[in-house]
Amino acid sequence: MRFGKSFVMGLLALLLVFMTACTSGSEGTSGGNNKPAASNAAGTNGSAAGEAKDYTFGEDQTFHSNEAVSYSMMYSDHENYPYKKDWRLWSAIQEKTNVTFDLSITARTEYENQKSLLVNSGDAPYIIPKTYDESAFVATGQIVPVSDWVQYMPNYMKAVKDWGMEEDLKAKLKEDGKYYVLPGMWEIAGGGYSYIIRKDVFEAAGVDVEGQQGNWTYEDFYAAMKKVKAHTGAKYVISDQFKGESALNIAGVQYGVTGGWGLSNGVDFDHDKQQFVFADDSDDFKNYLGYFNKLVTEGIMDPETFTQEDDVAKAKFFKGDTYVISGIYQVLADFKSKMQDPNSELYMITQPGGPKGKLQVETSRLENGIMISQNALDDLGEEGFIKMLRFIDWFWYSNEGQMLSLWGVEGETYTLDAEGNVVLNPEIYYNGMNEGAAKQLNVDYGFAGGMFAYGGSEKLRMSKMTEGERDFVSRVQATREVRKLVPPIMATTEENEQMKLISTPLMDFVKTMTLKFIIGQESFDKWDNYKAQVEANGSMRYTDMANDIFQKTKSVLGY
Repeated sequence: MRFGKSFVMGLLALLLVFMTACTSGSEGTSGGNNKPAASNAAGTNGSAAGEAKDYTFGEDQTFHSNEAVSYSMMYSDHENYPYKKDWRLWSAIQEKTNVTFDLSITARTEYENQKSLLVNSGDAPYIIPKTYDESAFVATGQIVPVSDWVQYMPNYMKAVKDWGMEEDLKAKLKEDGKYYVLPGMWEIAGGGYSYIIRKDVFEAAGVDVEGQQGNWTYEDFYAAMKKVKAHTGAKYVISDQFKGESALNIAGVQYGVTGGWGLSNGVDFDHDKQQFVFADDSDDFKNYLGYFNKLVTEGIMDPETFTQEDDVAKAKFFKGDTYVISGIYQVLADFKSKMQDPNSELYMITQPGGPKGKLQVETSRLENGIMISQNALDDLGEEGFIKMLRFIDWFWYSNEGQMLSLWGVEGETYTLDAEGNVVLNPEIYYNGMNEGAAKQLNVDYGFAGGMFAYGGSEKLRMSKMTEGERDFVSRVQATREVRKLVPPIMATTEENEQMKLISTPLMDFVKTMTLKFIIGQESFDKWDNYKAQVEANGSMRYTDMANDIFQKTKSVLGY
């Protein structure tokens, strides 16, 4: 098998990234003594590139430029915490690093459109944070293949090594064997979406929630809801929000299929056979749809779940007409304040298991990330570019930088207790902490915003949670098995377009039929007809393409 030069160079760059992960901590922390890697695919010559002549940097060291420096950056202005020029965030960064930003400020709702416009026109700022999907920008030549450069980022490489992120990062690889975004990285996966239940009602119906929920499969959850229906006489036990997208997604994990928010392309990866399979016409998928059909047929799930607006679903739950609703833990405090029954006790259960086991729903430890514009390399030159990367390395990937972006300034917005745990200033509200406080950490200070505060250690992740959320995440970690990661389909631009032409109508059909089977508009007696139509719509063609691409690229992925 023969590969093009760019593919081989990408592979060499990737190997260099992971080899240097073992030695990145040896880079010096102040000017003059830092020696770069011998070479990389970006063309560094190993003599002077990467030496810190006018700034300090290093693993667990504060980046500081001797001379003031400003970097251009895109900024997504969130309506819930609008940009303020005098936020303490900006002055705190400058005090630590001597760095300021030249911001290109865009309303959150227009951020993706503006990003596309600036990148495609060649006018993008140097730093482009809050990037969820970089795929559309790779072919433009306007985004740096940043995997060629990460060996100059000691804190980033330390996280890769210490937290074993190599497999996670493979999800970001493109067909040239490189990646084009610096993702936020968490030491542990989050708890994710699950079901919020009326614990008081379940217990009154004879369900031992805390004692049993960690062992529940979806069938056990069904049995518990059936007891609640019998006890209360309610028309429905669950009338869900998100038009069923969350419930279908998290259940799909346990059935080995895709659905709801996780519908995607309908394929799963068989790790034993090392091949992709189309999951959404399998017997597992039939059983998955049959489960939800049973809930609807027996009056446990409201069929309006799949069509109603979120506020309608929440109103039913707040009023006490239903007793289960999907959500994330952060909404619990708000929900509690809106319950009409003052004796309501809300509890988030660990996601039930299923035929494939008791699996963690959240597998990715990667967050949205940062693209680097080619303009930065062109304008700053190699040494200036590496200097900017080392600032990014400190701000987004060092514990000190992550603490600053999330919690602010020690002694001003927070303190540390004797065990090193964060104690938020009692006059400041954040994420369910200090309810009713006069100020908010993001609104009034600029910290804990979505542009910067993502990624970090398990302790940092837990620090932003209330005691109840820490309990929920700990239950998930203790009772649910980590899933193997699905390898990326490293398609070329042309292959990607071909696959989209197949998957878009195919998955539209699957989504339509999913609802029909669940609410009873389509009989399971016609399952063979469904399977035939799925194949006619291209399920095998798509899966064959995915497997052909996997065979061409599996050596890069380590298979």
